Parts: sequence; structure tokens; C-alpha cells
Amino acid sequence: MTALKTAKAANLGVLFAIELGALVAVSYWGFTRDLATPLAWLLGLGAPVVLAVLWGLCGSPKAKYKTRGAGRVAFEAVWFGAGVAALVLAGAYDWALVFGLVCAVSKTLTVIWRQV
Repeated sequence: MTALKTAKAANLGVLFAIELGALVAVSYWGFTRDLATPLAWLLGLGAPVVLAVLWGLCGSPKAKYKTRGAGRVAFEAVWFGAGVAALVLAGAYDWALVFGLVCAVSKTLTVIWRQV
């Protein structure tokens, strides 16, 4: 396997990891809110469910409402941006920066390598 094929395969793994990372980030945000326990649980479990449903409807390969071109870029910017914003709002600034950078690099490589 060539180095480029290995890098492309690794990027697909990173793409999956950042999809999960966005879900974990919004869940973390929900559970760290200074709210009554039932509300924190509702946010901690509900926020990632909302993101997952949106991904299933618009972002996944088998999405009912496929997004393409600029619409796809906007959708993913909002979707992954929600993960970054959740980390910032939870006070995890370093993690937000790292997550945002990994998302930006991986999504850029995805476009360059036409892995969409």
C-alpha cells in the first residue's frame, strides 16, 4: 500500500472519529451545565441525539436529504462547529482548539482527495 493510500485510509478513520467527537462534545456540554440533574441529563443525552438525527437526515452517505456543494460545506461547518462551540461553552478551550483544527485539516484533505 502506498503512503498516499495509507494517508487517505487514515483520514477516513479521522473523519469517523470527529463525527463521534462532535457527539461527545455536545453531550459533555449538556452534562456540565449548572442545572438540576434531570435537566443536565436531558441536555447531555438529548443534544447528541439531535445532532445524530440531523446527520442521519442530511450528512450520512444514505441521507434522505443529501447536501451537496456549498450546502454540504455549510451543513458540516454548522455540525462540526456545534462540537467546537459546545467545548468552548463547557470551558474546555484547549480541547475546542484541537478539535477545531483536526476537523479543519481532515475536512480539507477530504475535499482535496475527493473523499466525499
